Amino acid sequence: MGAVVSALVTASVAFAPSAAAADVQSEQWYLEPMQAEQMWKVSTGKGIKVAVLDSGVNPRTDSLKGQVLVDEVPEEVAYGATDDYDGHGTNMAELIAGTGANGGIQGLAPGAKIVPYRIQLKEQSEGTEKRKTATAAEAIRAVADTDAQIVSMSFGSNIAYPEIEAAVKYAASKGKLLISSVGNDGDEFVGYPAAYPYVLGVSSIDESSKVSDFAAYGQYVDLVAPGENIPAYCRPDFTTYCHDLQGTSQATAITAASAALIWSAHPDWTANQVTRALIDTAGRKWAKDKPTQKAGYGTIRPRAVLADPNYDAGDPYSDPLGKWNKKEGEELVTEIKPGSTSPSPSATGASQGEGSTSANKAAGAGSKAETVSAESSDDGNTLWIAVGAAAAVIVIGGAAFAVLRARRAR
Repeated sequence: MGAVVSALVTASVAFAPSAAAADVQSEQWYLEPMQAEQMWKVSTGKGIKVAVLDSGVNPRTDSLKGQVLVDEVPEEVAYGATDDYDGHGTNMAELIAGTGANGGIQGLAPGAKIVPYRIQLKEQSEGTEKRKTATAAEAIRAVADTDAQIVSMSFGSNIAYPEIEAAVKYAASKGKLLISSVGNDGDEFVGYPAAYPYVLGVSSIDESSKVSDFAAYGQYVDLVAPGENIPAYCRPDFTTYCHDLQGTSQATAITAASAALIWSAHPDWTANQVTRALIDTAGRKWAKDKPTQKAGYGTIRPRAVLADPNYDAGDPYSDPLGKWNKKEGEELVTEIKPGSTSPSPSATGASQGEGSTSANKAAGAGSKAETVSAESSDDGNTLWIAVGAAAAVIVIGGAAFAVLRARRAR
């Protein structure tokens, strides 16, 4: 199913369960400094659909009952969407839109809805089940043709797959806001899809606003969000939470929820405008036009947008990351999503290429222990596609190509 021959893996850091579910909300330390209660007076994310591409989403947990739009997954990629074999996808969904019912995880955007997609990942056992599961490229393309506005991707690869990059461009051309984790290896190597054009790459910070030591860094980090000491499910029956988990996966889910809050408050905005709002209002101690390798444009602060009724999100047709997203010699194209007036983030269509050749941001000079503005307080769970190999074989049209991960030139 699909062209990529790949192995998929979860880099999880789990700890033994120690407290009842009723205690987990007290462990969501970021809700208070992000001023969640105040934000919810303005927006809860209502009207926004977030596609979660992951290990599947269990819609039956207390916190997700009524929050998962099972019937809105396109039939061709729906296999196993609500059968989460790992627990990772369910955790991400709860961080985004969990209601907190019966002491479960409180999502940052409890008014939003989740559309679940299960994709092929290494944690999934080989066999018929895996073959029936959609590839990442298939799922991204399927989401592009739905009315879900945000695509949350807490998975990654150190290989640049042409078909996934093409799917990302297609989704961007349909006006989707794509958000992905940068990886948890702690080195200067941001994984894909975070490193593709038109994808916001998210890294992690701790309670003191210090960028996490485990987080990958480089020129493809756009934003940082809370990603340490966060509870998550750790048993296959979804009855028990573990504690103190960490990773850029959690940071990605919280960023997706932040985008949902903003977009819900401004439903006429485009993905360009939501992206610009996230970047412009991010907490930082450096010039906005000089993103750093560790923290990009800074820490997410959706409350700064929601608290300002006169906030100007700028030109809906202008990609705030256009100079990094556009390949050299390539025209910036804006498509209108059918049935709406929402333009894409200046995407270029969906033709497959031989690799990625343009950067989506500058390579800043962040330090090893970079700290984000303390005013913006705002897993180890990141799923990886085809990790651990210098190259992987991709089968396209009957031919095999060895594709190395290449840095994109500015």
